[in-house]
Amino acid sequence: MKIGAVMFFTAESMTPAALARAMEARGFESLWVPEHTHIPSSRKSTYPASGGLVQAYYELMDPFLALNAAATVTTNLKVGTGIALIPQRDPIVTAKVVSTIDQLSDGRFLFGVGNGWNQDEVENHGTAFASRHKLARERIEAMKAIWTQEEPEYHGEFVNFDKMKQWPKPRQRPHPPIIVGGAFPYAARRAIRYGDGWIPRDDWLDRDGIGVLEQFRTMAREAGRDPASLPISTFRVPPDLERLKRYRKLGVDRVVFSLPAEREGTILPILDRWAELKHRLGT
Repeated sequence: MKIGAVMFFTAESMTPAALARAMEARGFESLWVPEHTHIPSSRKSTYPASGGLVQAYYELMDPFLALNAAATVTTNLKVGTGIALIPQRDPIVTAKVVSTIDQLSDGRFLFGVGNGWNQDEVENHGTAFASRHKLARERIEAMKAIWTQEEPEYHGEFVNFDKMKQWPKPRQRPHPPIIVGGAFPYAARRAIRYGDGWIPRDDWLDRDGIGVLEQFRTMAREAGRDPASLPISTFRVPPDLERLKRYRKLGVDRVVFSLPAEREGTILPILDRWAELKHRLGT
């Protein structure tokens, strides 16, 4: 079972390069960065997690730039969006960004994607909140065409372009893994339809029951997909050895713990505690 970390990088936090070096030195597998372009002052949507919206949501750096800085100073650490908000992203521009970071990182990019919970934020990008899931699917399909075809074209309800050319293609073939974030069952269905993995959160698994992991695999088989091609990455996992052992026994491929948007003095001891847990797990 792989172990990674997710962090909201801000101008006041530990830098992506410094954290990446510290994580690689301790043998962690991956570094993930969330995405919020902005947080509107109005609020039509309820924040879907405990604790309330922290200041780092407003101060979050661009994930692709942060991850590229992390990739530049490492050789083995994988870097991933956790998650990129596809309804807020132009697919042609995003396809280029993903291909570029995958090339520059020598094929270490993980494309975590999601459709967003903040209605005001999504709508500020000119997207109807109610149709964002179909829009995101079309954008993912269009990006796959761009990455894998010499002269891609795509014609959908929301995404429409004629034959074109775009390089570079990603280093990973056919493209970086598309790992779909969100709760069961809807995000799980999206992962099966167009993804290469699923990201549920630890607290959602507590809420919905750990049995949804096997339900997800059953759904995959019923849809004609091999569950082994859809690894599960659990985010926001607490530093609990027995919980980690249970996830490993349940076949979870990756666990990702959260880091606060703080400086080295706070972050490095957390990494050391997780490195000890990693050692005790034998990973």
